[in-house]
Amino acid sequence: MTGASRGIGKSAAIYLARAGYDVAVSARTIHEGEGRHVDGATLPGSLDTTVEEIEAEGANAFAVRMDLLDHQSLIDGVAATIGHFGGIDVLVNNGVYQGHGTMVDFLDLDFSDLRKIFEGNVFGQLVLVKEVLPQMIERGGGTIVNMISATAYRQPPGKIGSGGWGMAYAMSKAAFERVAPLLEVEHGAEGIRAFSVDPGYVVTETAQARGTGAEFSAHFAAATPPVIGAAIGWIVTSPEADDQRGKIVLAQRETKRRGLLPGWPPADFVNPEKIKA
Repeated sequence: MTGASRGIGKSAAIYLARAGYDVAVSARTIHEGEGRHVDGATLPGSLDTTVEEIEAEGANAFAVRMDLLDHQSLIDGVAATIGHFGGIDVLVNNGVYQGHGTMVDFLDLDFSDLRKIFEGNVFGQLVLVKEVLPQMIERGGGTIVNMISATAYRQPPGKIGSGGWGMAYAMSKAAFERVAPLLEVEHGAEGIRAFSVDPGYVVTETAQARGTGAEFSAHFAAATPPVIGAAIGWIVTSPEADDQRGKIVLAQRETKRRGLLPGWPPADFVNPEKIKA
């Protein structure tokens, strides 16, 4: 589970622990208080905290530091995880690049930032897939969940600042969306279950720190990380998800229609213009 120090990654790791999985979690933030800074504030969350919550569910946890821009750290992290647990049955590519350039207009985009965005949103994930895939096939199969975004295929409702997003981010997510369908074609018969998951708009710690909630909530239904974590748990554990292999899974829709999170959504959640469920 990449990007598991907070947000969707943390919630998904906890849901997999509840389902009986031992979980390896990765991120750059190992200890509380040393995480990323947004507008002068340190974001809460760390691998230490995630490990504690996984173990509270009765599962074994293993924390490994990975940086999506450092391919060797990814290779070493996979090797360490296989050495610790004996193999990897599930890979959830949740981590993304959070640096400059993801939310800028095209004419303001620096190509050095564009390369970093693709390194952190496409190439790093491909390194992980290539490292885990052979041993999954050898073990008789496995599940790969790639977190994409509606920006990969949806027209923005406006410019940046009015519900829109940066071209570079959207391009990287569009490229990443192509991975699961091709994995299904190439390795589905060998037991590899691959999914692209669109979480929709999620109010994470980063979104709260950046104060973008009102801007995006005006255009998209807002969920919290456990809503998406529940959907990922369902994808990994339920054979009913197999009819969506190689396709885009709308996480909020599946959590709602399958009742995966008791009490969600609230009665006034669904707006026909915001989410089709």
